[in-house]
Amino acid sequence: MTEPKHSSDAILARMMALHPKIIDLTLDRVWRLLAALDHPENHLPPVVHIAGTNGKGSTQALIRAGLEGMGKSVHAYTSPHLARFHERIRLAGALIDEAHLTEVLDECYAKNGGESITYFEITTVAALLAFSRVAADYTLLEVGLGGRLDATNVIARPELTIITPISIDHEQFLGDTLSKIAGEKAGIIKRGVPCVVGPQPDEAMDVIETTAARLGAPLIAYGQHWHVWEERGCLVYQDETGLLDLPLPGLLGAHQVQNAGAAIAALRYLGADEAACEAAMTGVEWPARMQRLRKGPLVEAAPQVELWLDGGHNAAAGEALGRVLAGLPDRETHLICGMLNTKDIKGYLAPLATHAKSLTAVSIPGEMNTLPAEETAAAAEAVGLLAGEAESVQAALWAIAEKAPQARVLICGSLYLAGRVLQENS
Repeated sequence: MTEPKHSSDAILARMMALHPKIIDLTLDRVWRLLAALDHPENHLPPVVHIAGTNGKGSTQALIRAGLEGMGKSVHAYTSPHLARFHERIRLAGALIDEAHLTEVLDECYAKNGGESITYFEITTVAALLAFSRVAADYTLLEVGLGGRLDATNVIARPELTIITPISIDHEQFLGDTLSKIAGEKAGIIKRGVPCVVGPQPDEAMDVIETTAARLGAPLIAYGQHWHVWEERGCLVYQDETGLLDLPLPGLLGAHQVQNAGAAIAALRYLGADEAACEAAMTGVEWPARMQRLRKGPLVEAAPQVELWLDGGHNAAAGEALGRVLAGLPDRETHLICGMLNTKDIKGYLAPLATHAKSLTAVSIPGEMNTLPAEETAAAAEAVGLLAGEAESVQAALWAIAEKAPQARVLICGSLYLAGRVLQENS
């Protein structure tokens, strides 16, 4: 069945053809289209702009839960989507509907006039256009890639900026050292605008501090202005205004405690009370971040398996995932893994090798940049994992369940794979 000519999927498909590259970092095309649309970026509710290598989406989700716990309405922009494009744009708390999405996509496509522009750029402009037309108290913008030249970096004076932990990733676009990558991420810092900073390697922190000093941007930095830790099954947060004793965030992993700390620092700056900070911990939802799958066809196919899904995909994410697995109750664990060919696969898999009995590699269906399953399997064997291949996630799960029906199975390696899994399991 073909899509209607004016469905959002049909327009998005046309947008893919407007530029030969998926990623081409510059803001010139974005500024041109924003000008043609009478600058919607100047008519948004107060903006919180979030950059970083790891934890951007989780931190945004925590902040949104906290703000909504205060009774505030929140726009939110994130990428990539998992199952449907609509997930990227949340208007005043609700995912954008098909009619509204089609309207802003159509308008952006028409105003662009066939000029060259990347898919991410034109769809980001569409999100800003949608945000400018719906009332809300706050706008949360997650950077797509980098920061300095990212299509979201068009807000002259956000209310607040946030930089989550920085690590090596996307070297071909951002540079091959932490300082170069940090320079790109720090590009979201604006003159005089406070910036919440999560835990950073010294090399990255030096760059952030230098940038902030040059722009007169006050830092609200982990280890200096705020601290967060887990104690006796609770999250403890402390800053100059006092100490909070909160539930652990509803997202698994020690790294989520750090993300929660950055979110609380942001919420406190925005005027949140303890109840709102608690709502951030208890109300947060973020798919494919160590998400337990409890229903759907995949679960029904292997009902005794403890099935998990995670979309982390770089070395730092692998280390965080290894710590999560180490903290779970003892259970035979197997991995089903599919990755993109742009990632450091050995760096991702090495921290997982001691926590899993085997890895079954799959190619990500419908993804032209997938790493072939045989290469994923070879990389797994190189870091000490017993590895095999399967035609699909479902086939891999069946094979594991046949040999170990009560195993723990973690599907991992890419948000694109996670999206496919969520689609298949819906």
